[in-house]
Amino acid sequence: MKAIEAVVDEQGRIYLAESCRVSGKKRAFLLTMDEESSGLAGAIVSEPTLSDWNRPEEDEAWSYLQPDQSS
Repeated sequence: MKAIEAVVDEQGRIYLAESCRVSGKKRAFLLTMDEESSGLAGAIVSEPTLSDWNRPEEDEAWSYLQPDQSS
C-alpha cells in the first residue's frame, strides 16, 4: 500500500504529485480535503502503518520517554 499526494481540479481531473507505476490494475482510494485540512493528510495516510505501534508492548518499550506519572 502506498499513499500518493494528488490534486483534483474542478473538472475532476487528478494530478499526481509523483509518478505511480503499478503492475496490473490496482484499487485506489481518493480522499479530498480543503487546503486548511491538508496538514491532517500525513496522519490519515500514515495510520495503517503506525497502527502496529499501538500495542501495550510498544508503550512499555518507550515508557522511559514519558514524564514521571508517580507524583
